[in-house]
Amino acid sequence: MTQYQLYMKSGVPKSTIGNIVNCSYDSVKLRIIHELCQGLGIGIDTFFASPLFQEDNLEP
Repeated sequence: MTQYQLYMKSGVPKSTIGNIVNCSYDSVKLRIIHELCQGLGIGIDTFFASPLFQEDNLEP
């Protein structure tokens, strides 16, 4: 899925998606994550169930 397609499905501005992809933000609001999940067709619980969010993988 392209950034444009995600924008069209989620309604999250293209600039915001680009900034997330390019790691321009230190953090992202939960509301934005929720909207992206809706656009991806997954639940926010599925998003956070990723191994990337296990405590061992988080930076201090």
